[in-house]
Amino acid sequence: MSVKLHKALFLDRDGVVNVDHGYVYQSDKFEFINGIFNTCKTFYDAGYKVIVVTNQSGIGRGYYTEADFLALTQWMKTQFSNHNIEIADVYFCPHHPNKALPEYLKQCDCRKPAPGMLLQGIKEHNIDPKQSIMVGDKLSDMQAAQKAGITTRVLVRSGQSLDESAKQHADLVIDSIDDLTEPLAL
Repeated sequence: MSVKLHKALFLDRDGVVNVDHGYVYQSDKFEFINGIFNTCKTFYDAGYKVIVVTNQSGIGRGYYTEADFLALTQWMKTQFSNHNIEIADVYFCPHHPNKALPEYLKQCDCRKPAPGMLLQGIKEHNIDPKQSIMVGDKLSDMQAAQKAGITTRVLVRSGQSLDESAKQHADLVIDSIDDLTEPLAL
């Protein structure tokens, strides 16, 4: 008996789901990007699992704790649920190779551009990477998706200056998550 494979909409968090104010860990400082709920609802209704994959070196740097991050994540998932969208999972990497407290100071396989979080999501949720999409705002998001075999990579401009090389790793470059209005023909 074969396992049914699912498609996923993988999202980076800071700069894609919320405005990147730098090391956000409190709900009153969490500002959703315009259009994130509409876009996610469209994909969710089309059968995509919505999965967030986020580097969180603020934990490793001691700016906030894993408990702080998990509390914010639960609050964020509730906001999506209030829009009839289930976040299937949130994967995070608290590590940093050279700017972290000793327990988080390491080169790991989960910090993007490494594909660890994506590969974990693919395995745990039976995701077909060839039918899935990664939406990110940085070169590292596009590189992680490419390494994980995700064939559709969308780079969204989030007010940050984009490295030109990031565009070379993306299939589509959009100004806003709102511009991703329907599932792409894969």
